[in-house]
Amino acid sequence: MRLGKKLMTFAVAGLALIGTAACSNNKSNSSSSSDKIPAKISKKTTVVFWHGMTGVQQKTLQSLTKDFEKKNSNITIKLENQGAYTDLQAKINSTLQSPNNLPTITQAYPGWLWNAAQNKMLVNLKPYINNKNVGWGSVKASDIRTELLDGAKINGVQYGIPFNKSIEALTYNKTMFKKYGIKKVPTTMEELKQVSETIYKKSNHKVVGAGFDSLSNYYTLGMKDEGVNFSDKINFSGATSKKVINYYADGIKKGYFRVAGSEHYLSGPFANEKVAMFIGTSAGEGFVKQGVGNRFTYDVAARPGKYTMQQGTDIYMFKHASAMQKAAAFKYMKFLTSESSQLKWAMATGYIPVNNKVLDDKSYINNTQIKMPAKLHDAMRNLYSVPVEKNSNAAYSQLNSIMQNILSAAQKGQNVNSAITNGKAKFDAAWKQ
Repeated sequence: MRLGKKLMTFAVAGLALIGTAACSNNKSNSSSSSDKIPAKISKKTTVVFWHGMTGVQQKTLQSLTKDFEKKNSNITIKLENQGAYTDLQAKINSTLQSPNNLPTITQAYPGWLWNAAQNKMLVNLKPYINNKNVGWGSVKASDIRTELLDGAKINGVQYGIPFNKSIEALTYNKTMFKKYGIKKVPTTMEELKQVSETIYKKSNHKVVGAGFDSLSNYYTLGMKDEGVNFSDKINFSGATSKKVINYYADGIKKGYFRVAGSEHYLSGPFANEKVAMFIGTSAGEGFVKQGVGNRFTYDVAARPGKYTMQQGTDIYMFKHASAMQKAAAFKYMKFLTSESSQLKWAMATGYIPVNNKVLDDKSYINNTQIKMPAKLHDAMRNLYSVPVEKNSNAAYSQLNSIMQNILSAAQKGQNVNSAITNGKAKFDAAWKQ
């Protein structure tokens, strides 16, 4: 995920939590009064928001926040950058031990907050969604894409509201396709293999056909395309799993596939014309454009296969906050996901809009700065996200190193079965920890 390192990336220096956060949290967690939704924000209220945005994303978030505060004079949004996503996750985890020191709201992946949900530390946002004063009055009226809302649920409860989202997409060298007589952009994994082999052979083995930035996503979506959901029921050394693994491993052995390796993201090798295509985050297009410059023409398309990964964080609210803070925070969340805010956010950052109306907005679709907006309808036909279950986040995260070890063995021309067996032990252990 290109965004991971430079963009967001798919990122956030731990700041010490100052007194404002603690005193803004107010009284006890069990106070039933904090569950009542005020009709309006009748007094000065501060909302603390932990986030992981840097660069243009942070600047755009700051700009949107100022717009919100101008329209809501009683509400102050205290933005607190926590460093990289790993730093943000670590800060949340450590602070869960002292709930009153948590922020009002935070960016997070749902898997990070499994235990917080189990311990009833999060706010069920459905009553806020259905409230006409601070929310929309209904889920339908929110106009947020259903799959994205569902991805922000934990145990079926709507704890999160989607915010900075992206999908996996195919980026390809259009000039190179023409050079080597490739007339059709691959839409299936079999076609991806065929085109990759063709380019590798016709370039006299100088250009690798394709690769995947996220090995965790590769495996998860490969299994999903085979009809298998991500869960602890997966037999990592079973026939279906081996089929998915060997598809990539065979390409590595024969030279027409590669991994990002020490370069972390394939956008660099792509810009240097060492790889013809890569599958990565849609939000990384800005870096692709910058890297490619005028050397050749690139384009983007839907990820080959039936499914693509919807990824990126949502915004979650902690239960300790006062009723007024919760209402103020939700008004802010509503503002961030509004049509106007999402248009500004998507145009500036490259994230996909969570608001359906923006997907049809002509100024977005006809954006001449990036190419993804015009392709999003096709690219988002079938979205998938890692199911939020106990230890699912740990198992998903473990996949990257497991797949690296397997594909490293393949690169050395070794039989990958022993690496798969070792991978199964690590995968199973992650689910059982």
